[in-house]
Amino acid sequence: MKIIVQKFGGTSVATLSLRQEVVNRVKEARAKGYKPVVVVSAMGRAGDPYATDTLKGLMAACGSQSSRDMDMIMSCGEIISAVVMSSTLCAEGIPSLALTGGQAGMITDGNYGDAQVVDFHPDRLLAHLRNDEVAVVAGFQGATHYGEINTMGRGGSDTSAVIIGAGLGAELVEIYTDVSGIMTADPKLVSNARIIDHLTYNEVCQLAYEGAKVIHPRAVEVAMQHNVSLVVKHLIKGEEGTIISSEAASVGEYRYAHRETRIITGIAHMPGLVQVTVGMDADDADLELQMFNQLAESRISIDLISIFPERKNFTIKEDDLPDTEVIVKKLGLKCSLQANCAKVSVVGLGMRNIPGVMAEVIKALKERSIRILQTGDSNITISLLIREEDLSEAIRTLHDHFRLAAPPGDDDRVLA
Repeated sequence: MKIIVQKFGGTSVATLSLRQEVVNRVKEARAKGYKPVVVVSAMGRAGDPYATDTLKGLMAACGSQSSRDMDMIMSCGEIISAVVMSSTLCAEGIPSLALTGGQAGMITDGNYGDAQVVDFHPDRLLAHLRNDEVAVVAGFQGATHYGEINTMGRGGSDTSAVIIGAGLGAELVEIYTDVSGIMTADPKLVSNARIIDHLTYNEVCQLAYEGAKVIHPRAVEVAMQHNVSLVVKHLIKGEEGTIISSEAASVGEYRYAHRETRIITGIAHMPGLVQVTVGMDADDADLELQMFNQLAESRISIDLISIFPERKNFTIKEDDLPDTEVIVKKLGLKCSLQANCAKVSVVGLGMRNIPGVMAEVIKALKERSIRILQTGDSNITISLLIREEDLSEAIRTLHDHFRLAAPPGDDDRVLA
């Protein structure tokens, strides 16, 4: 039995005409011999009647609420979407039924608002597939062994689709969205940004963690663990989209060959950051530990961490600035702040063990008089903290310097 999982985002199921496009994608899959499972998000976006943020706002207007009750109402958007989509399929002559995440076999850990799936029972879905029925599953949710509803946090519907794909042994998981694939940079900032035809799991995770918003990194991590092939594509346009798979899969039949790849694959960015510089005595390791422990206890995420004997540099989100200042002042530490910062990150499998990439990045930005405040790197990522006012120009500069608009196979290496 050939199985495919098709996930449709909130904008893809928001109107009757868009839901008809979903029907067309399901019909196409069935015509190719696949047994589809459909996973849906809540319809629309904030302000639309059944969107998740709208439901959250309804609860906020009531005053205090428990996390358990919040999960119950937040799960409703996807359930409504699943029922509407299943009814639409039935009206087109396609046998279908709607299932909650729990009914579909998603067993969660009881952590309201940010649950992890601890088990998946595929038996019910497999029975419906054998009966030639299309199960439309409410994404973003599951249930504990005791039947308590849990939601899975941002990107939960992507994660639901991948878990279902892994558990069913699906040949492919398709993520349909309102973009044509994962692009070399944000097309709102770079007019000649190009769709990337293939990415590895590691590259997509890095792009997502550094600010790209096409697919949630948790979903990609699950796909990588279970070697599930993904494709991100537009609901209506006919492009192939972006295929996400293992590095070995990109080599194709030449499995012992070296994959020739461009050095930089894509550029991600993250605005709204603050650089924090804390001074302390070189020998005061206890105070340093207290500061980082208290930041962690306050659930303040820090990034671009540079530790020196008498100076600690790191970045935080602007929303975390008040709590960070309280912690630093209570410990009697002196700090300086650089607000209105942004992070730009270049990501690419091809930069591994290649000398000179950082030099090229610095050279490109220096030529535009863009000041680099701090840097960080991993084996396939270089991140730079800059002033937010320079962000758009920095992204365009790096995109042009590394020739990311050129199609693959062109002479795109810029290092000697």
